[in-house]
Order: sequence, then structure tokens, then C-alpha cells
Amino acid sequence: MLLYSIIMFLAALPMLGISIAIYRGKTDLIHDYHQTKVTNKSAYGKAFGKAMLLVSSSMFLSGIISLFGDSEKLAMVSVGVLFIGIVIGIVAIVAVQIKYNKGVF
Repeated sequence: MLLYSIIMFLAALPMLGISIAIYRGKTDLIHDYHQTKVTNKSAYGKAFGKAMLLVSSSMFLSGIISLFGDSEKLAMVSVGVLFIGIVIGIVAIVAVQIKYNKGVF
């Protein structure tokens, strides 16, 4: 489970960095196609960054949980936290896209 934790931490770090950058207003990290109808880029960036932060946080939490042992039960909980966090993050990103871009595409 140590290898899984390392992978989760290494994957979460760039996501965290990108989340913070977008939150601080660097919306050019998001593809232009997804910003065609956005009028308030500052609010859009903050909302999108928060949604991405959910995904990176679930990766960190999943990695932390897996450090508590090598049991199959902990492994399932760790992967479950990761999966649920990613699903919630994607739903939040879609909600941000609908709110600020008037649709996902």
C-alpha cells in the first residue's frame, strides 16, 4: 500500500498546483473551448479551482488512508474514497461549466 500512497501523492501534487493556479485567476490553463461564453472569468476561475481541489483532495485522502495498513478492507475504503471524490469533483466541474459557460460544451 506504500506504493499506492506514493502514486496518489505524486498525482495529487500537480492537480493541487493547477487547482490553486486556476483559483488565483490563471484560467488560461482551462481549454479556450470551455470558456467561450464565460463573462466573469474571476468567479469562473475560483469556482473551477474549488471543484478541482475536490479531486486533488480525494487523491491525498485516499493516499493517507492507505498508509494505515495493508488489509483488503482498508484498500477498498481507500479506492472508494478516491472514486467518490473524483465523481463529486466531476459533478462540481460540470455544475461550474453549466453555470458560467451556459453548458458543458
